[in-house]
Amino acid sequence: MSKPNSTTSLQVESIVFPPSAKPPGATNTLFLGGAGVRGLDIDGNFVKFSGIGVYLEYKAISSLAVKWKGKSIEELTDSIEFYRDIVTGPFEKFSQVTLIQTLTGKQFSEKVAENCVAIWKSQGSYTEADAKTIDKFLEIFKDQIFPPGSSILFTISLLGSLTITFSKDGSIPETGDVVIEDGKLGEAILESQIGKHGVSPATKKSLASRLYNLMNQKANDH
Repeated sequence: MSKPNSTTSLQVESIVFPPSAKPPGATNTLFLGGAGVRGLDIDGNFVKFSGIGVYLEYKAISSLAVKWKGKSIEELTDSIEFYRDIVTGPFEKFSQVTLIQTLTGKQFSEKVAENCVAIWKSQGSYTEADAKTIDKFLEIFKDQIFPPGSSILFTISLLGSLTITFSKDGSIPETGDVVIEDGKLGEAILESQIGKHGVSPATKKSLASRLYNLMNQKANDH
């Protein structure tokens, strides 16, 4: 099959997410599934904090197509299950968070940790081991500062590890900074971005529309 032609780069504010990436901790080159802004409504103003790009292994297309091909973009966007299948699917995933506003590692990690714990509690799967993993996660970030243009990278491997990488200039380094042997945390971080209460509805929309095109294009290639 020819390389999907809708894996173009995407621009979110001033951040350009390339069409493909070989992230630290991944065995393959991944394609850009979607990207969007992450912001918060503060006193009636939408303040943009970061851009999020989600990359997937190419086999994600055929894996997701089994269940989702033929559904409309709207159906995909509205389906909690669809995003759940991206988060838990049997393929490598990578999420790049590039800062628009300066955040401290503490500000960033505490919010992510809170969202992950909320997800696990809602699934009834929060354990003592998870609490320890979250402590480790917070520790990694505590002395970091992320100015605009710097990135926080999360690579979720099929072997159940999460590679965390810090990049000062938005580039993707060849090696990661920390590996946490806990795929559950990686999935929860991705779910906190694109799941039921995902922090970036724009990224969810982008994923739905691009994956819709790729799944249906794949069908036409054969």
